[in-house]
Amino acid sequence: MSGYVLHGAVRSSAAYRVRIALNLKGVDFSEIYLDLHAGAQNAPDYRALNPQGLVPALVAPDGTVVTQSLAIIEYLDETADGPPLLPRDAAGRSRVRSFAQMIACDIHPINNLRVRNHVRDLLPHDAGAQAAWMDKWLTAGLDPIEARLAREPQTGRFIHGDQPTMADACLVPQLNNARSSGRDLSSWPHILRIAENCDRLPAFANARPDRIAKS
Repeated sequence: MSGYVLHGAVRSSAAYRVRIALNLKGVDFSEIYLDLHAGAQNAPDYRALNPQGLVPALVAPDGTVVTQSLAIIEYLDETADGPPLLPRDAAGRSRVRSFAQMIACDIHPINNLRVRNHVRDLLPHDAGAQAAWMDKWLTAGLDPIEARLAREPQTGRFIHGDQPTMADACLVPQLNNARSSGRDLSSWPHILRIAENCDRLPAFANARPDRIAKS
């Protein structure tokens, strides 16, 4: 399969995780980078594609449009060749989905651009408000992930065993965001070890924001 078009943004962690998934599946794709700070996601042509006005949105070769990063990743896993992004057993799939949702549903949404901008607007005289907000919810999200990785026997070189999955595709962009803000990550050694294993793979390295063309 070829000819996928990903509508994303260079530094969107949601688009980043889909880039990783596309690379892991080994499919050809191009990406249209939206300038979120300039409001390109609200342009009429993009709203016609994705009425929610968020990134990413994936257009498949047959014209199918899929939005929401986790839905896109599962769609790719069900329709594209390449290594599986979720285990084939029910217990494994539920574990991978659980980790993916801990990141994509519990950490990312309350630390994304529109929420950070809202915090800034609510507290215009507090220069550290955004950073404090992000640190609070990053810690609240990553602490239980670290605890699970430490105690659950299914943890391997990656979050689930020795092959990367959807969960790893979610973890690496979240850590990239934390690093870019200067956050000390040393309290999460299992997370760091897994992220380092991921970063050694071309599918992850080639999806990094600093490796792709900027809009």
